[in-house]
Amino acid sequence: MESALTARDRVGVQDFVLLENYTSENAFIENLRKRFSEKLIYTYIGSVLVSVNPYRPLNIYTPYHQEKYQGVNFYEMPPHVYAISDNAYRSMRNEYRDQCILISGESGSGKTEASKYILQYLSICSSNNEKVEYIKSRLLQSNPVLEAFGNAKTHRNDNSSRFGKYMDIQFDYRGAPIGGHILNYLLEKSRVVHQAQGERNFHIFYQLLEGADDELMSRMRLKRNPDNYHYLAQGKCAKVSSINDKNDFLTIKKALKVLSFSDEQVTALFYIVASVLHLGNINFTDSGGRANIAKESMADVQTVAALLDCEAAQLEKALTHRTIEANREKMCSPLNVDQAVYARDALAKAVYGRMFDWLVHTINESLSVQNQVRRSLIGLLDIYGFEIFQKNSFEQFCINYCNEKLQQLFIELTLKQEQEEYRAEGIAWEPVEYFNNKIICDLVEERHKGIIDIMDEECLRPGDPTDQTFLKKLEETVGEHPHFITHALGDSKLRKTIQYDEFRMIHYAGDVTYGVEGFLDKNNDLLFRDLKETMSEASNTVIKNTFLKSELTKLKRPETVGTQFRSSLNKLMEILMSKEPSYVRCIKPNDTKQPDRFEETLVRHQVKYLGLMENLRVRRAGFAYRRTHDVFVKRYKSLCPDTWPHYRGSAKDGVQTLCQYLQYKEDEYRVGKTKIFIRFPKTLFATEDAFQLRKHELAALMQATWRGFRQWKLFHRMRNAVTTISSQWKRVQAQRLKEKRKKAVDVVRKFIIGFINRGKPRCPENANFLDYVRISYLHRCRDKLPKNVLDKSWPTPPAALTETAELLQRLNMQNMTRRYVKRTTPEKKRAMEEKVVASELFRDKKESYEDSLKRPFTDKRLTEPMKPKMMAMIEGGEKVAYSCHVTKYDRHGYHARERVLAITSKSSYLFDSKDGKLKQKIGHDILTGISISNLSDDLFVLHAPVENKEKGDMIVRSEYSIEAVTKIAILSGKKSEVRIVTKNLAHEMAGGKQGQIEFIVGPEPSITKAKSGNLIVVSTGRSR
Repeated sequence: MESALTARDRVGVQDFVLLENYTSENAFIENLRKRFSEKLIYTYIGSVLVSVNPYRPLNIYTPYHQEKYQGVNFYEMPPHVYAISDNAYRSMRNEYRDQCILISGESGSGKTEASKYILQYLSICSSNNEKVEYIKSRLLQSNPVLEAFGNAKTHRNDNSSRFGKYMDIQFDYRGAPIGGHILNYLLEKSRVVHQAQGERNFHIFYQLLEGADDELMSRMRLKRNPDNYHYLAQGKCAKVSSINDKNDFLTIKKALKVLSFSDEQVTALFYIVASVLHLGNINFTDSGGRANIAKESMADVQTVAALLDCEAAQLEKALTHRTIEANREKMCSPLNVDQAVYARDALAKAVYGRMFDWLVHTINESLSVQNQVRRSLIGLLDIYGFEIFQKNSFEQFCINYCNEKLQQLFIELTLKQEQEEYRAEGIAWEPVEYFNNKIICDLVEERHKGIIDIMDEECLRPGDPTDQTFLKKLEETVGEHPHFITHALGDSKLRKTIQYDEFRMIHYAGDVTYGVEGFLDKNNDLLFRDLKETMSEASNTVIKNTFLKSELTKLKRPETVGTQFRSSLNKLMEILMSKEPSYVRCIKPNDTKQPDRFEETLVRHQVKYLGLMENLRVRRAGFAYRRTHDVFVKRYKSLCPDTWPHYRGSAKDGVQTLCQYLQYKEDEYRVGKTKIFIRFPKTLFATEDAFQLRKHELAALMQATWRGFRQWKLFHRMRNAVTTISSQWKRVQAQRLKEKRKKAVDVVRKFIIGFINRGKPRCPENANFLDYVRISYLHRCRDKLPKNVLDKSWPTPPAALTETAELLQRLNMQNMTRRYVKRTTPEKKRAMEEKVVASELFRDKKESYEDSLKRPFTDKRLTEPMKPKMMAMIEGGEKVAYSCHVTKYDRHGYHARERVLAITSKSSYLFDSKDGKLKQKIGHDILTGISISNLSDDLFVLHAPVENKEKGDMIVRSEYSIEAVTKIAILSGKKSEVRIVTKNLAHEMAGGKQGQIEFIVGPEPSITKAKSGNLIVVSTGRSR
């Protein structure tokens, strides 16, 4: 996405969140217009996709594009419906979270096409095998069937969905589709009996007339001309240039076969469609206030009865009479013409509506999952958008109520997603103010107080309820609601815009005025009992499964349309709340379906009722831009020398480094656990502009590299030319070599003769050979001189040079010795002298001596400096010459104590290693001796007299015992007092007592106190 920021002035930004003036509706519309003019129909609002109908085919849905969007980061590619689909699919498959994609917009905005592309993409990106392909084909073929029976041409759209559809696509653990389930909402059944001028009935009627073969047409007694049928002739728009009904009918028949519809079921469906057409042609005559079927319509009654497989006489009676039951008495009442027309139309709507429900149910059976496996879901909601017409009735009321609920869900889930993302990234959430349209939803759906329940009460009220009494009841019950206005409740200005039979609701998307005429009838959707009985006795495969006889025995009044819609809508909200949502908001750019035409007023209206500005405001309440650390570093790493060209650290550290180098202010960004959040678009734009400048610099570097490569190629051409010249030169050299070799033969001959005569006194025959031998020996001496003073080797001389060789070897040794002495530092010299003393004291006397040779002596073995308290206890002027950690064994029980041994030129000090307290001090002037065993143990004893408050001998153990004893011996000047004992060692204790230390050999080294009171020191008896 960032790659498009450079062209933002021309084509707009790909994400509305990056609009600098995000609160301006004009800036929003202008960005849409820029992108639409460049044929860029998709734009994001965060993760929401805004789609503008182009009214033309675009080359952006090819297999190349489908492959291009598979498995890529959501923001890595330009906005596309495939990106939404892929993001939902990957979240479902990788995170095992159910998904749903909500598609909304007004008629003609491209919702149906968007759902097709989503289904198509999901079928492409999932895994393939024969069974999976079978399921995919069923999922895809369900679409044209539902479009044929549920879509129609309207003023705004040639393929307008006249029902709401929610489809669950079910996937197994591998991400392969295994089934599906469809829910349908509020089919516009009134379209079956009435269409406005310029609109058509449902597609299936025209497809049947155009595509059915002559034999089927004869059985259904149909004629090809739609104008012959009342239910098709009202709109006067049977032919549409963009629709091929004949081809579509063939597609429907093929799709029904794929969906496993039997021939009997398909025939029954077409018979029902034909019966509706014939039903619409039934006319009535008035006979003294009673309705009779016109003579010319009797044939249509017979045809309807034959197609539905019911009794014609019973159907005729049900269309003109009504049975009324009161006080358990039944009475047959004739209908007048208006009531008969109502009954006819109600039957047509009921038959078609129930057929549509049966169709959806049968498709669901075809898509159902046979085996019980772990399933994940992707839901696809294609539902009507907010509608505001010049005349708005019950259908618009239900549709707009649905959109209020979806808007409420949309804002809640958007805020929830934002909060969850902030929480996951460890960033503080800032509360967002927004309009909560719950107050409008409650106005419609609240129990006992909402418009739906008031309408139901009015429908059930005894007497003669009318639409006007319903309006009056609304004024009495919800008249004080701030979002409800009628002519009687409004001020003088509002009364001019609201008629007496209208009420106005202030929706989130704008004010809508509804005419109450027909509200109660449409809510009741009443079908007379006589007609239900007639249909329940029909033998048509579909009819007998939709008009059940058990329905006639139910005494409870069926739920009204409004109540049913409210219940199904609440269930839909529960379904959507249980899934992770994605959104596609569809916009139509003009009402004339022309490409390249952008009507700002129309688009502004849709932006408002789709709630896009509200969504943008919620999204921008926090941070405008967010990307994962690796994506951000990968794009902008060239801006910082610490991250370019290769950053080896973590992506998060790289983001911190970049932000610090780019001098982002603290309030401009936050770094989360996996993402960077940038608050202002101008910060991102400045970064992107700097990146574009940096690209020019990198381009210059690439040019320089290319020029270097060209020069390299030129060099190779020149080298080849040189090779040609050199080959000729080599010929000349070869000729010269020939002459040299000729001369060399003479030299070799002389050498051989000299070798033969080498034992004779010097003479012309051996002079050259002897000279060569001497020179060769000197060269060997030069090349193989000893590297150090310890190396006593020397090249073997010839007999004539033995004395010379001895002289040269001695001179070389003197020279190396002089250089070695000059390079030796005083410290190294002292260390060597100490090693010499150690050799004198312990060589061939103590077993662990050989191990000490590997470690150079040092003046300090402590890992940390001595504590100030220790230094304070050392007498003034004395400098610590050596220190190390030791284990001291006291003279009362030989308990081991961790101590620090510090040696100066005058005394040896023993400190507590924890608190630094001085435990014992032995002056070197009173030191009487140092004892150590001949075995491999590390114990030694410093002997001192038990006088003048002295504590006697000091028994200690040190890993560096040889080093420590050597240092003490040198510093105290008592090397002669060092004793190597073999078995037992006596030591002085306080009070004039003596203790014994026994040195023995054992399997494991240890130091313990024996029952005899002696200290037993066990060593392995070998060098470690």
